[in-house]
Order: sequence, then C-alpha cells, then structure tokens
Amino acid sequence: YASYTYLSMAYYLDRDDKAMPNMSKFLKKASDEEREHAQTFMKYQNKRGGRILFQDIKRPDNDEWGSAVDILETAIGLEKKVNQHLLDLHELADKHGDKNFCDFIESEFLQEQVDGVKELADLLTQAKRCGEGLGEFQFDKLAFHDD
Repeated sequence: YASYTYLSMAYYLDRDDKAMPNMSKFLKKASDEEREHAQTFMKYQNKRGGRILFQDIKRPDNDEWGSAVDILETAIGLEKKVNQHLLDLHELADKHGDKNFCDFIESEFLQEQVDGVKELADLLTQAKRCGEGLGEFQFDKLAFHDD
C-alpha cells in the first residue's frame, strides 16, 4: 500500500499542472524502496519455509494530493503507520520467542523508518517555510538532491 500511495503522489506531481519534478522523483524513489521492503519480507518468508499469499492492494485514499505540505504530511502519517505495523510484528515475534524474526525487523527496517520520518519532517518544515506558488517552485528546486 505504501509503495502504491507514493507512486500515486509521484505521478500527481509529474502532471503538467503541478510540475514538481524533483519531489516527484523523490516520491518515486520512496515507492521503489517500499516495494523493495515488501520483496525483502517475501524473500525472508520463503527462506523460513513460509508460503506467500498475494492479496489485492487497496488503492490510495486520494487521487488529488494537494500541496507539497499536504503530501508531506500524508507521507509522514504513512511512514508512522508502517513503523507501527513493524513494531507490532516485532512484539508478536518476541511474544512467540522468534528471536531471528525480531533481529530481522530490527536490522532491516526499524532504524530506516526513524530516519525516513525525520527526513520527511525536515522537508515538511522547509515546505511550510516556502509556502505555495513560487515557494513550492523553489522548494522543488532546492530541497531535493541526489545522494
């Protein structure tokens, strides 16, 4: 769901009436990373002898995402929800004495979630400072850079 939502946001910003190519690229990368996380879980499940059962993916809640601020606020909420699901899985694994799964979640995901929320929160602060219109144009030009 997170990958699908980020992809929707990315292509919303790619539209001719939004034209925020750098933020779009950032969100496309976030979508790719979330899909990679899902694949990491599937690979781990296979390694442990489990079976993968695919289900329908819920469509994103919106088709129109609003301003950069609106998008970043939604993204932070999404990341916090993903983080809570990871913590719930960790708690369940710990309750069942599955130390290997606890270690897997800790080493593969938890710190990355904290770092991701921090990065989005910093971007949100910057976007709020810039405002809409020309501010969003400048935000898109200056806030996103390749690492």
